[in-house]
Amino acid sequence: MRYAIVSDIHGNIESLERALALIGDEDTVLCLGDIVGYGPNPNECVRMIQARAQNAVLGNHDLAALENFGVEYFNDAARAAIAWTQEVLSDESRTWLNGLSYELRFPDFLLVHGAPVNYFEYILDKRTAARAFANTDAPLVFIGHTHIAEYWVQEPDGSIGHKHMQNGGELQLEEGRRYIVDVGSVGQPRDLNPDASFAIYDSSARRVEWVRYPYPIAEVQEKIHHVHLPDYLATRLESGR
Repeated sequence: MRYAIVSDIHGNIESLERALALIGDEDTVLCLGDIVGYGPNPNECVRMIQARAQNAVLGNHDLAALENFGVEYFNDAARAAIAWTQEVLSDESRTWLNGLSYELRFPDFLLVHGAPVNYFEYILDKRTAARAFANTDAPLVFIGHTHIAEYWVQEPDGSIGHKHMQNGGELQLEEGRRYIVDVGSVGQPRDLNPDASFAIYDSSARRVEWVRYPYPIAEVQEKIHHVHLPDYLATRLESGR
């Protein structure tokens, strides 16, 4: 079975449309959260994920839009974007987002936004990766949250390895090793590559592929300026950071 796993869309409908166009009709779409926040089309993105994804989990920006969760830790631009999102978010979008769970367990993998148990923790180094592995027995965990395409591997002896997938690529899963796969971001990449990112997991072939693709950044920037979201949210898209 093939799964197309998207994350951190952040109201970027231009990028989401192109991601879904690259995904086959036979592929099962899964979403790791943060559908809203930052970007200018939150309701459209919610509707598109609701229609196309088989399953989705809740992201911290989704929760912040619903009930102000964690906004005290947001930077000024993120806080302003959440305030704007709360004003425009429809009742239908709120209801659907409010029904999402924090994690979903499949027979051979786990879906969470940030990390197992500590759902909104950032996995950014070997220490946090080791804690994440310790908090679950899942052999394979798919995450987003960092907006960085990468993976962490736990060897049989417990040691942790890591690799960035800045330009896309494939990972062949090996028996005896456990993996945390960060699929990167559809809506706001932060690994110095402005091309958006999602992952394809082929469970039969035991292979993960990171797909990087361009989208019309200028169109998103124009929308951000039009609705008076912070300029920083537009300029950062050009540099992928």
